[in-house]
Amino acid sequence: MSQSTSTATGAVTDRAASIHAGPRMTALTARPTPTGTHEVRSVALGDPLVRPLLDELSREYWTRYRRVLTAEQLREEMEHYPAQDFAPPHGGLVVVLDDGATVAGGAFRRRTEPELGDPARLARPGTRRRDGTPAVRTAELKRIWTRSTHRRRGLARVVLAELERRAVERGYRRLYLTTGPRQPEAAGLYLATGYAPLFDTGTDPEEIGPLAFEKWLEVVP
Repeated sequence: MSQSTSTATGAVTDRAASIHAGPRMTALTARPTPTGTHEVRSVALGDPLVRPLLDELSREYWTRYRRVLTAEQLREEMEHYPAQDFAPPHGGLVVVLDDGATVAGGAFRRRTEPELGDPARLARPGTRRRDGTPAVRTAELKRIWTRSTHRRRGLARVVLAELERRAVERGYRRLYLTTGPRQPEAAGLYLATGYAPLFDTGTDPEEIGPLAFEKWLEVVP
């Protein structure tokens, strides 16, 4: 979902982040944003600062998908990936703080599973193996979120830029993500920030299902 409602990747489409506690990990950085300077902090999935992100995402997912998912299925979506997926050396999770409160966030993990999306729309040959798994080092973005009271302030773009920078530092060459068919704001955000759709944008998203995107990173030798 994007900033007008929420900017979540992988929402009810390709599983999501676990809420199990992990080791506490924080690193604080001040980042300029379109509305001033906010703190960008690296955290573990079990950190209390992540709870507002997960709670609001769960509510929004239920609002949008309750006609197609049961409460149990939604819980499984929110608990699928273990905390270590979003921790170094292969992953990361960041939150954006405004006066100490979490107002945005997002995460990435190493994608090793088969990908969704039309192979014919991949930008470069050799991106995937025959079984659909990435043939190049690929980070999957998850849980791109902005607090409902802080949307339309450019914070989702701040999160995306931060995750992209960190992915490059971890040696990733490519990003991949999915968003749900009932999250047009999220799709618009990714299109506006250079993510290439791996689907026909002229087709009704409900007919496609999960909407997959990719983006190649500029890696300095």
